Amino acid sequence: MHSSGTLRIHELTAEERAVYATLKPERLPEHVAIIMDGNGRWAGRRSLKRFLGHQQGAKSVQLVTETASRIGLPWLTLYAFSLENKLRRPRAEVNFLMRLLKSYLETNVQRMMDNNVRMRYIGRTFELPPEVQDKMRWAEETTAGNTGTTLTLALNYGARSEMVDAFRALAAEMQRKHLNPDHIDEEDIRRHLYTAHMPDPDLLIRTSGEMRISNFLLWQIAYAEIFVTERLWPDFRGVHLLEAIANFQCRERRYGGLGESCGAVEEDPERIKIAAG
Repeated sequence: MHSSGTLRIHELTAEERAVYATLKPERLPEHVAIIMDGNGRWAGRRSLKRFLGHQQGAKSVQLVTETASRIGLPWLTLYAFSLENKLRRPRAEVNFLMRLLKSYLETNVQRMMDNNVRMRYIGRTFELPPEVQDKMRWAEETTAGNTGTTLTLALNYGARSEMVDAFRALAAEMQRKHLNPDHIDEEDIRRHLYTAHMPDPDLLIRTSGEMRISNFLLWQIAYAEIFVTERLWPDFRGVHLLEAIANFQCRERRYGGLGESCGAVEEDPERIKIAAG
């Protein structure tokens, strides 16, 4: 999973190294997903235009991705642009975000190559402007041979529409193959999700203190640990990613079962019978 050959711990900052030293490398999450929130508020608090918050947020994306690649994190998925953003934000802001995405890809592909990062996307990307799609395809093809962190940007993404798309594809497959609906299982649905090629997130991080999932990876985060920080996304750095992973490693993941500590006290069967009766 985490091949030591790809680790570049010496490239971490001193601050990052101090946090990394407290981690158990064998217990790194395999997949971290982040809801990047707070660009507008970051700008507002500084009396700046919103677009400057988005620009600063794009810098955070690159810095956090580079830290992820240095510690050998296999999958990093960022909620960059939701379906709701497209429908509900002012057109000028949406246009700016599209230009920002294009310039982010143009200026950062070389850094992705240097960091062995592979680019992927999830969402209804076919609805994005053609010149943006061209740039996305170029970045994906250029980095396709890289073997380190896979950076996935969720663009024009919504989890409910992902499920609609998955169910449509599954329905079409069933019709084609004359399958019995009684035989549908979770794996059939998973195969048709945008994320079929990746493991589910172990850790979901949300910045800016909001306690919401915001229609992000609803199927995939069924058992994810959730970490919310008050820090706004433009102020979020690699060291904060490492702190979130340190927090994740302190938790006991049960997947619906009992934890280690739960079995420590032997219950008295007589007492349980009386309570039940």
